[in-house]
Amino acid sequence: MTIAFKDFYASKGILVSPWVGLEHFKRVFRSPDFLPILWNTLILSIYQLVLTFPIPIFLALLINSCQSKKFGKFVQNVTYAPYLVSVVVLVGMMMIMFAPRGVFNNILELAGGERQLFMGDEKYFRHIFVLSAVWQTTGWNSIIYLATLSGVSPELYEAARMDGANKLQRIIHIDMPHIIPTIAIILTLNAGAVMSMGFEKAYLMQNDLNIGVSEILSTYVYKKGLLDIDYGYSAAVGLFNNVINLIILLLVNKAAKKITKSSLF
Repeated sequence: MTIAFKDFYASKGILVSPWVGLEHFKRVFRSPDFLPILWNTLILSIYQLVLTFPIPIFLALLINSCQSKKFGKFVQNVTYAPYLVSVVVLVGMMMIMFAPRGVFNNILELAGGERQLFMGDEKYFRHIFVLSAVWQTTGWNSIIYLATLSGVSPELYEAARMDGANKLQRIIHIDMPHIIPTIAIILTLNAGAVMSMGFEKAYLMQNDLNIGVSEILSTYVYKKGLLDIDYGYSAAVGLFNNVINLIILLLVNKAAKKITKSSLF
């Protein structure tokens, strides 16, 4: 935080480096690159949140209501296994599968379409980024909801069956009320990190052809701070990013507390 307000020199150290006040922040907001990068970050973050947040809930509800426990365990293991794949390996797999001679282009050509440069086209970047995140994280993120649902008393399900409730009605009137507090807390945590997209994946997928949509705040901070050795400027961008995350976290937490009576604090 101190470096964001100083003209930092490694040879002088943090305390001795000259104080510049808000100069780095003025440079940030004057930069022609900042607003497009901020916009890219917001679009990608919200797009990812909209898809990756509800799908694990649906998966957990389906697994929990599955009559065959063995099949439910099998689905659970299969869906959370991709989470164990490292980001580097995941991007390498996508590079191969979406290559001009890759699997998806072969399928597209067989269907009568033309081969596409998926990893080098800006219009495909966000979809590939988010859908790969859905594939990788859905099973793992569903674990916390399954753990919550495991605490539901079997007597409630038995009573609902005796009253003639079908499976959908049991999900709506028994399962959903039990996981709503968990949903509120997880949503608050995710909303508080909406500006903090993963650096590794975006940087590895980035190239000169898709840079217009793939440049986000985390990659921008890395390039400015470590590659351009502009520590004060990158620290200012990072501090701005964290302040926005904190504001969003407080607002969503307040809304969750009012609506669901569940919150972080």
